[in-house]
Amino acid sequence: MLYAIHFHDNIDADPGIRPFFMQQHLAFLSENKSFVRAAGPLKEDDGSVKSGLWLVDAETLDQAWALVKADPFWPTGLRDKVEIKHWAQVFAGGHALV
Repeated sequence: MLYAIHFHDNIDADPGIRPFFMQQHLAFLSENKSFVRAAGPLKEDDGSVKSGLWLVDAETLDQAWALVKADPFWPTGLRDKVEIKHWAQVFAGGHALV
């Protein structure tokens, strides 16, 4: 099952958290590449990063949450809110999938 995971940053978090933990975060994503299809920041008009998005292939919502909580960013206080929604892909590579 595909899930879109939208992360919202904690505006009160230390701005040094993201750069300090970025290599661990990227290594984590690489280690979980069988689940994480894509990941990246969502940039504001001014180029700042206040949120991010993952597309995850997991069997259950609980498995998707477990992945979120295993990310090195999770215990740092960087994340303020996380939304996980089942995503039904209907178009890719120029073709309808339904």
